[in-house]
Amino acid sequence: MRALIVALSVLVIVGSAQVAKAGLSNTPRETLAPADTVTATDEATQETEDQIGLTRAKRRDVQRGLTRLGFGTKINGKFDESTRAVIARWQEEHGYPATGFLNAAQHKVLTDAATEAAKSNHEARRRAAGRAGHSRGVGGPIGAIGGAVHSVVGGLFRR
Repeated sequence: MRALIVALSVLVIVGSAQVAKAGLSNTPRETLAPADTVTATDEATQETEDQIGLTRAKRRDVQRGLTRLGFGTKINGKFDESTRAVIARWQEEHGYPATGFLNAAQHKVLTDAATEAAKSNHEARRRAAGRAGHSRGVGGPIGAIGGAVHSVVGGLFRR
């Protein structure tokens, strides 16, 4: 009987290994083509960025968006050298001239992509939480195995 309990325990551990593999994604982020080829050739400058009218709060939103898209930067509302370098990397990956400054079209593409990334990240977290909930509750495969082991062990000691 002890061998049965050990075997069931090993099965539970092996079976739950798939659940434990949840974590960060290894898939590369998609590189998107510019939304409009006309704006892709328009080089962004300090002047075009000033025309957008980015307040400190909007600059923080841009920095948060870049971070959501995998281009980590400090979120301080200031476009310093490191933020400019991150913007240039984003521009380069999306086919824009890598100036480190934004124009209105690039700003829209960036904020739209960041919004989509936030939505998909939220959905992924919800799905992961749902999967975790099944393995912790009474139902599901872990609960069924635990119930079976409990009844076997309880039956051994009731005699």
